[in-house]
Amino acid sequence: MSTFPADIVVVGSGAAGLMAAIQAARAGAAVIALDGARRLGAKILVAGGGRCNVTHERVNETDYAGSTPPAIRKVLRRFDVPETIDFFSTLGVTLKREETGKLFPVTDKAGTVLDALLRASRDAGVTLLHPWRVGAIEHDGDGFVIHASMPPRGAQDDPAAEVPAPEPLRARRVIMATGGKSLPKTGSDGAGYGIVRSLGHTLTPNLFPGLVPLTLPRGHRLCSLSGIATPATLTLRSASGKVLKSFTGSTLITHTGLSGPCVLDMSRYWTMARIDSPATPPTLSVNWLVGMTPEAFDDTLRGLGRVTLVRTLTQQIPERLARLLCEIAQVDPATPGHALTREQRKALVNETTNAQLPIEGDRGYLFAEVTAGGVPLSEVNLATMESRVCPGLHLCGEICDVDGRIGGFNFQWAWASGYVAGTSAARMLAESAARG
Repeated sequence: MSTFPADIVVVGSGAAGLMAAIQAARAGAAVIALDGARRLGAKILVAGGGRCNVTHERVNETDYAGSTPPAIRKVLRRFDVPETIDFFSTLGVTLKREETGKLFPVTDKAGTVLDALLRASRDAGVTLLHPWRVGAIEHDGDGFVIHASMPPRGAQDDPAAEVPAPEPLRARRVIMATGGKSLPKTGSDGAGYGIVRSLGHTLTPNLFPGLVPLTLPRGHRLCSLSGIATPATLTLRSASGKVLKSFTGSTLITHTGLSGPCVLDMSRYWTMARIDSPATPPTLSVNWLVGMTPEAFDDTLRGLGRVTLVRTLTQQIPERLARLLCEIAQVDPATPGHALTREQRKALVNETTNAQLPIEGDRGYLFAEVTAGGVPLSEVNLATMESRVCPGLHLCGEICDVDGRIGGFNFQWAWASGYVAGTSAARMLAESAARG
């Protein structure tokens, strides 16, 4: 236990961890990357519907929540979108831009991205050990001792075999890239939080699922339209009516509630608003007629003449949704505009442009794409991603209190923070060696 088999041990070999390992090894450090999963990169493989949304054409701090925008901006600027595109290009992965600004590999296969990262890791000399699940990390002054937890029964070829945990590893520096608690089937179970807390870090008061579908009461009428997707605007308001957040985008009706990019982006703000004001909860409303204010739609209805409601509504939303909204407003969809009463018009305007959604909750970490909350960036030196409370420890990726909206933003945070952590850890080791 007196020698250091590695200069740097990276705990977690997902997007951020692989980037950190590659950069540290390319800078000359002896790097071991650990992961508890039998198959690496499960989150990468399922991202973007199996296509891996590598990044977005335009990324800045306003696309993120959690820690302060200036702190997030400082890290993002160290490894920006053009550098990400160039990095993957050197690995043989060409990215294409889609209409939304999202960047995907031209192969439309997430495996292309993962294979390139693993190949780059091995080419740089990174030793990848998996399944190697970290149980605890000790800081002993001049380095770290990394202890493995006992492998679960069935993790080996012989399910009945009792296989002892690997011998502890020693490293001069450790990079924590264990992720959060989202998509636990991929190996993200939140174990990293306990490890960083044991090394002196704190966590935000709240950890909760982000980019997650929202649920409606069982039997809610919208759920009968499961499978319908249409653009919509969601608006979150405080109990006093103040607009807290608004998103416009594709909204998917499901058998349990609502999903789609617009809903996923809104989810963390809805949850946080409920946490902040438990006694006076926020409200979430939907406008199915994007770009149409209640006043403008009321004027439209007044001028319909003999044109029916269903004909007007289906110019912008699916017919099944149009008919359901008329039903909820207690108006026959075949009613011509001139026959509407004032009360009917008011009810239809409300249901189409400002209907409150009785959201009950979300579908949890099992369906969440990211974890909101984590280690505050105030506890990290943003120039190096080194811990301010445990020298030699670096943090990157989802374990930090940074979560982006849907569209490649969380991957860009992983690439940027992983780059800073990896290059800085290697450089600081070299500087220490030069000082003798």
